[in-house]
Amino acid sequence: MINRPTTEERLSSQTSPKSLMRYFFLVMTLTYIGLGIYFWLSPLPALNLSLSNRRILGGILVFYGIIRFVRTYQQYFRSSASQHD
Repeated sequence: MINRPTTEERLSSQTSPKSLMRYFFLVMTLTYIGLGIYFWLSPLPALNLSLSNRRILGGILVFYGIIRFVRTYQQYFRSSASQHD
């Protein structure tokens, strides 16, 4: 007899949309933080903004990226780690 996996086994081994979304949210948090650092440190006048406006925008983006990271971690990573215990 052929040893085939059941439907549940096949579905559980595939990457679920929820796990893909949590990595997408992590990439987005790194994008916000990276853009914020770029605006903060870039010697080039990005978006034709003055130095003080670029630093304010950079600070806001870094702060928002940190907030998104904390929320993503709490929603997707801490809850999945506690389920495996």
